[in-house]
Amino acid sequence: MQVLQPITIGHTVFKNRVLFPPLTTGYEDADGNISPQSLAFYTRLAQGGTGYIVLGDVAPIRSFAVTPKLYDDSQIESFRRLADNLHAYGAKLGVQIFHPEYDCDALNALFDAGEMHKVRAQLHHDMAHFVNEVSEDALMVIIDKMCACARRAQLAGVDVIHIHGDRLVGALCSPLMNKRSDQFGGSLENRTRFALLLVQALKDAVPELLIEYKLPVITPERGKGGVPISEAPLFAQWLEAAGVHMLHVAQANHTGNLADTIPPMGVQPYCFFADITHAVKQAVTVPVSTSGRIIDPAMAEDMLTEGKADMIGIGRALLADPDWVNKAAAGRPQDICRCISCNEGCVDTVLNRSFIACVVNAENGFEAVRFITPAQQKKHVVVIGGGPAGLEAARVAAVKGHKVTLLEKNAYLGGQLNIASVPPRKLEIRRTIEDLTQANQALSVQIKLAHDATPESVLALAPDAVIIAVGATSFIPPIPGIDGANVCDAWQVLAGEQQAAGRVAIIGGGIVGCETAEYLAEQGCQVSIVDRLEQIGADIGATVLPSVLATFQTYGVAQYPRLTVTSIETHFETHIETITASNSATNTTLQCIDKQGKVVPIPCDFVVTASGARPVNLDTTLFNAQGIEVIKVGDCQQVADIAYAIKTAYDAANLL
Repeated sequence: MQVLQPITIGHTVFKNRVLFPPLTTGYEDADGNISPQSLAFYTRLAQGGTGYIVLGDVAPIRSFAVTPKLYDDSQIESFRRLADNLHAYGAKLGVQIFHPEYDCDALNALFDAGEMHKVRAQLHHDMAHFVNEVSEDALMVIIDKMCACARRAQLAGVDVIHIHGDRLVGALCSPLMNKRSDQFGGSLENRTRFALLLVQALKDAVPELLIEYKLPVITPERGKGGVPISEAPLFAQWLEAAGVHMLHVAQANHTGNLADTIPPMGVQPYCFFADITHAVKQAVTVPVSTSGRIIDPAMAEDMLTEGKADMIGIGRALLADPDWVNKAAAGRPQDICRCISCNEGCVDTVLNRSFIACVVNAENGFEAVRFITPAQQKKHVVVIGGGPAGLEAARVAAVKGHKVTLLEKNAYLGGQLNIASVPPRKLEIRRTIEDLTQANQALSVQIKLAHDATPESVLALAPDAVIIAVGATSFIPPIPGIDGANVCDAWQVLAGEQQAAGRVAIIGGGIVGCETAEYLAEQGCQVSIVDRLEQIGADIGATVLPSVLATFQTYGVAQYPRLTVTSIETHFETHIETITASNSATNTTLQCIDKQGKVVPIPCDFVVTASGARPVNLDTTLFNAQGIEVIKVGDCQQVADIAYAIKTAYDAANLL
C-alpha cells in the first residue's frame, strides 16, 4: 500500500504517509507542559504505527487557554520527553505554532487581576477586531516570539515546525476578516505578507528543521480565516518560494462552529477536502497533505493513488483506534475500530472544557491507566446482552484470555445502536455494531442470537462470571391519555414498529426527541417538540446541534421549550374505528402549561413520547446464591450514552 510507503521531505524520512493532524486535546498541564496524560496519548499513536504526529496549538506566549505552551526554557524538557518517546517508535514530531487572534498581554493582565468580566468583554472585542487593530510593530514582536518558540522546539528534538495558518495568521490572510489599509491589508500580496515574513523568519531561526504550513481554504459554504479557493494555488506557490517544505491543506474556520473543520457524521462527504487539496498540489512541487473524514485505509490509499495528496491526515480515526496503521500494515484493515464521526467524545468534549475521550475507544485519554491486562485465572464469562456494552465486555474479556459466551435475545446484535442509526445523518453509527461484531468473531466469542436468557439457562452454561448488559427501556410518562391509540413511542417509531403521520407532537426535546423529529419531518410530518427545559436539544453536542436546527428550519419543526405536558386529549368521531398512519384522529390536543401557568394547547394527530429511559432489571438471585460474580454494565446499571456503555463494559471485563 502506498499509504505505508516512506516519503522523504528535505533531509527527513517519514516511515509512512500517515500523519496525525494537530488537534486540541485538553491533555496538557495548565502551565503548558506536556502532561503524563498527553505523553501517553501521543506515545500510543507512535506505538500504533503513525509516522508523523503534529502537536496542535503550541502557544509561543503565556495564555490562560489550555494548550501546549513553549514560551519558556523550563518547558523544553517536557517536549524533549515527548520527542524521545515518538522517535523510539520511528515517528516524527511536529509542533504547530500559533498565535491567537487576540491581545494576549492585555488579556493576561486582566486575567491575573481577576477581572473576568473585562476578560470576556475584551476577548469578544478582539476576536472581531484585533486583526485590524494590532500594530505593525506588534506583529513583528509576535514573529519574534514564534521564532523563539521554534528554537526551543529544536532544542527539544522536534522535527517539524508547523505554522498554524489559521487563527491570527489566517485572519490576516482573509479578505473576509482583514480590513486593514496598511501593508498588511488589501491585496492578496499584502494580506499574506505576515505569513510569508513568518516563514522567512522561521527559516532563519531554525534552518535545520522542516517548515510546514497549514493552508486554510475558505470555501463558498464555510470558513472565514484563510484564503479563498481561487487564491489558494497562488498563495501555495508563494509559500513554496519562501521555503516551506510541506503544505497541509484544510478547511478554513473562524466561524465559531468547529463542525466546519471537523464535521460530524452526515454533514460532509468522506475525504471532503481531497479535490481542493489536489488543486493546490498541482500548483506546487512540495508534498501536500490533507485531512477530513478519512476513515479507513482504503480511503487513504485512493487519495494517494489518485494523486490528490502525498500524505494523509488521520485525526479522529486514530482516536478510535491508535493501531490503525499497524493493522493496515498487517493486512487486517477489517479489525480496525472505525471512527463514527459523532464528535461526542472529541470535539464537543473539548468545547465543554474537558479532554478528548473517544466514545468507541475506552482507552483514549486514559492511555497511561486504562489498558487490558491478561487474566490471572481463565474463566468462563457469560455476557447477557448484545448491545454496545455487551459486545465491548465480551471483546475485552476475550482479549484477556477468558472463554466468553454472549447471549442476545434478538436475532441481531447492536441493541439501541440499531435505532440510533435511523435518523438523518446517523447511519455511520452502524460501524460500531459491525466493528464490535467483527472483533468478537475474530476472538472466537460464542454468540447466541435469539436467546432470551433466563437465570436457569445461564446457569446451565456453568459460568464463573456473568456480565449483565441488558440495557434500558423507554420511559412512558404518567400523563392522562398516554395510553391512547394514537400515542407512539419514539424507539418504536425509529424501529419501524409504529407509524405516525400528519401533525405529530413529540414529548421530550432531548437528543432522541430531536432526532425523531428530524426523522418524521423528512417523512412529511408536521412536527412539534415540547420540553420543560429552557432549550430544545440541550443535550446535543455543539457541533451537531446546528445541523439539527437546520433540519428543523427546513421542515418547519415547531419548538416549544419551557412547557409541561398535563394531558393528551383525544375525541374520536363515531365513524373512526381505528387509528392508523393513514386514518388518524384530527382532534387530539396535547395540553400544556408554561412557567406562568398559562394553558398552551397543541393540536396534533399523533403524539410520540421521547421522555428518557429506565434500566432493565434482571434477577440475579440465583447467580448470587451460586457464588457467581455478577457485574452490571451500560444502561442497565445507569442510563447514559454510548461512551458510558463502552467504558463501564471495558472496565468491568478488565477486572475479571
